[in-house]
Amino acid sequence: MNRNQGAEAGQDSGNLETHESQLEASYEILLCKAERQLISAGVPDASLDAWYLLSDTFRISRADYLWKKKSCPPVIPDCWQERLDRRCRREPLAYIVGSTEFMGLSFRVGPEVLIPRQDTETLVEWVLADEKRLDQEREAGRVPGESRALRRGPLLDLCTGSGCIGLSLARLGGFEVTLADLSGKALAVAEENGRRLGVEVRLYAGDLFDALPKGERYDVIVSNPPYIESSVIETLQEEVRDYEPRMALDGQADGLYFYRRLAKEAPFWLKPGGRLYVEIGYNQGTAVRRLFTEAGFSAVELRRDLAGNDRVVRGVYWNV
Repeated sequence: MNRNQGAEAGQDSGNLETHESQLEASYEILLCKAERQLISAGVPDASLDAWYLLSDTFRISRADYLWKKKSCPPVIPDCWQERLDRRCRREPLAYIVGSTEFMGLSFRVGPEVLIPRQDTETLVEWVLADEKRLDQEREAGRVPGESRALRRGPLLDLCTGSGCIGLSLARLGGFEVTLADLSGKALAVAEENGRRLGVEVRLYAGDLFDALPKGERYDVIVSNPPYIESSVIETLQEEVRDYEPRMALDGQADGLYFYRRLAKEAPFWLKPGGRLYVEIGYNQGTAVRRLFTEAGFSAVELRRDLAGNDRVVRGVYWNV
């Protein structure tokens, strides 16, 4: 082999090493490695989480990925492996990327608040459906009884957390919304989400209705209160048990503490014919309906989520 041949061979070898290095860093290889790492750590839905982490970290859409998957990203951010490691430790994906979607809207989330879930959309959709029905009745001139009083107006979201329920109803339903929570840190997140969505709301910190100015009255009160039995919390999935705020989960001994308070206290804060909607646990439908009925609510109904589990109870109160 002459000198030129040796140089060419060395150049070919260098090109091959460079090509292999680039191949290891292609979007496709990064995604495959991330998926394997998450699977090894026992992360549920590892393939989906690997994609979300890749998409968010590299700011790449599904369409762009299909086009560029064999190519290399311009740079691999330092946070890429850190984010994978955090997910392997079972930190929730939403906390890692800092946001999640609810009712088609983007909400910032962090360890200060519960992560909004699709199940909770059942409550928002029910409120919106009731408003649509009442609008149709008003337009048709049918406003006897209940419909006369149930007009769109002030809405209170108790235990608001990220604000996902109240802010969605303000943005999608045009309600005048007040958000309240015991946690000041949660209210700061809700306030930021309001700014992000371009929604003006009032915010109050305190224990349920104790947070509110005296004399307030609302057409609608909504709440997703803590409802997990204290003894059950340690059995929850790691993502929930170890990372989401305990005070937003713990419904005390039987999980019904806050429903008792809401059923008893809400009538003093509702306008005549006002409605109370609460999210509940899958096995709490009968108990919460009974609490509402005993407190004097009428038209008490239960709605199930897409999985067929009891999810929301609604009652109407005529405090006249």
